[in-house]
Amino acid sequence: MKLKYLICTLIFPLMMNAQNVMTPEMLWTLNKMSVAAVAPNQSSLIYSVGKVDLKTEKTNSKKFFLNTKTDATSDVDLGKKSIIQWDENGLYAQEDGKIFISKDAGKSWNLFYEIGEVDEIKISPDGKKIAFSKAVQMEKLLGKDKYNDAPKSTAQIYTDLNHRHWDAWNEGKYNHVFVVETSKNATEATDLLLNEMFDSPQKPFGGSEDFLWTPDSTELLYVSKKKSGAEYAQSTNTDIYAYNLQSKTTENLTKSNLGYDVNPKFSPNGQILSWQSMERDGFEADKNRIMVMDWKTKTKTDLTNNWDESATGDVFWDQKSEKIYFAAAFRGTNQLFSVNIKNPKIQQITKGNFDVTGIVAQSDAALMVTRTDFNHNADLFSVNLKNGEMKKVTDVNKENYAKISPSTSELKLIKTTDGKEMGVWMIYPPNFDPSKKYPTLLYCQGGPQSALTQFFSVRWNFALMAANGYVIVAPNRRGMPGWGTQWNEDISKDWGGQPMDDYLSAADFAKTLPFVDGNRMGAVGASYGGYSVFMLAGIHENRFKTFIAHDGLFDMKSWYGTTEELFFANWDLGGKPWDVPTPKAYTEFNPSNYVAKWNTPIYIIQGGIDFRVPYEQGQQAFQSAKLKGLKTKFLYLPNENHWVLHAQNGLVWQREFFGWLKETL
Repeated sequence: MKLKYLICTLIFPLMMNAQNVMTPEMLWTLNKMSVAAVAPNQSSLIYSVGKVDLKTEKTNSKKFFLNTKTDATSDVDLGKKSIIQWDENGLYAQEDGKIFISKDAGKSWNLFYEIGEVDEIKISPDGKKIAFSKAVQMEKLLGKDKYNDAPKSTAQIYTDLNHRHWDAWNEGKYNHVFVVETSKNATEATDLLLNEMFDSPQKPFGGSEDFLWTPDSTELLYVSKKKSGAEYAQSTNTDIYAYNLQSKTTENLTKSNLGYDVNPKFSPNGQILSWQSMERDGFEADKNRIMVMDWKTKTKTDLTNNWDESATGDVFWDQKSEKIYFAAAFRGTNQLFSVNIKNPKIQQITKGNFDVTGIVAQSDAALMVTRTDFNHNADLFSVNLKNGEMKKVTDVNKENYAKISPSTSELKLIKTTDGKEMGVWMIYPPNFDPSKKYPTLLYCQGGPQSALTQFFSVRWNFALMAANGYVIVAPNRRGMPGWGTQWNEDISKDWGGQPMDDYLSAADFAKTLPFVDGNRMGAVGASYGGYSVFMLAGIHENRFKTFIAHDGLFDMKSWYGTTEELFFANWDLGGKPWDVPTPKAYTEFNPSNYVAKWNTPIYIIQGGIDFRVPYEQGQQAFQSAKLKGLKTKFLYLPNENHWVLHAQNGLVWQREFFGWLKETL
């Protein structure tokens, strides 16, 4: 027995070392799970598992039927149909401009309506009307549209702002919502925005969540920011409108609120409307409140008024219409919370080093949610609502994960220069040996007010970074949700101030750890994280040996003159470059003003259709570094926006990223 034990203890570490680690190829080809539809009684759902083909960059998907009470799973063959919704009338799907309905959960189908080529679709609860969205030509902004005798013209003619947004130019088309009775032809549909040059769903990311039927099918609610041009570019004031089909009148339900109003949802009993709301116009990272309105009396209540956090995640109604469940960033993770409608007290349900990323269904005393962590892509979990315990329901990457050794992580609390406590995620390589010294990366989060939690990404993937032999230091610096609303707001107008000190505090703390090689530390990040890298390059006083900045803001004055969502710049930078006095963002907190102090190798990455942080920002930084005589490199991705969405570009990104680190760190 002793010999057998000795052999096992010798072989086990060898087996662990022989295991693979995460690679870019594996990362991009992991199975990705998403929920397509939930049965109206919550007893079952259909989910999809997709996998990217690296050669074609297309995603091949399979769908599965899940019994939420027994967790039993079976295959579902929908052919080329894509699911629209599942309600009391049946399961709806579309294919080739036609809507089909199934009364047996997808086993058989009947033609429901010929809708034609449209975007988003929602069928009314009574099954007699269809709401859909599609782009409508409202302006002639292209030369070929304005001048019939110049069909080959590539000219674009503008007289106002909002002429480009995110990664697309304004070609005079606006998303509009339409309603048609199923007894009529689709060409007889009513345009709810008529001759208004406003969008619903909202651009660039709005979808079917931007319009909603009332339970009695007499009205349609839709979200829109009814502003245009320069006013549109400087405002966050979206509202929820109610269109009455009988009177053909529109009412603004959130007129009194000046910030975002989005994501309207009715309680299952149809008596209460909920939505998520921000109070201040222009502040895109304001506290995200959960609002409710009694549909009969129109009385409004802020359920999160006495809660010092922001409801940043998904919102889900309890089937008894008594509670709302929601996900929110909290202390470096994304957890599940609830709030009672009559007694608005927030209760935390889950705890642990993971992110609750979505709320899917309710079954008896349990919620079905999606969950991730640094090592794992999304899977379905069942949450016991009494004690918060979680049970894994799907395991779509079980075979993939079995082949690799995972990283480990822990949240450490450190002191900042102003005496506050800051949470810092430490992520360690697979088979971590604390007696060794590891090269280390300071990760700078973007946003700047986006949460740094247990997310799983195909670009900034901590498991992949750790698998390449790096310790990652990821600070929840000023500006992160989940540490109180004041902490979240403190970054505004102070981009290059205390947040930079927070980064340096995290780096200095890491260097005191015995397993961190203080002579081999790099700083990496994108967006505000890229800005942070550019700033740190000028103020780090030789703390770092290398830098990587993706889509970073380099020169704040030229950035203000070329970005599109000016409400963000006006609020977070503190004003315009020509304001008197000049905001610090353009002087003391402007990375381009510190190029004279740059003395470290730097890799710069830039997307070609990124209108949030335009190409010139990366070009200026690269040119400056080269003329300074620094070791530098420029990765230009012509068909990528602020993100990297194409699989093969993603592979190049990862290979270049780790190649640069190997070369310079």
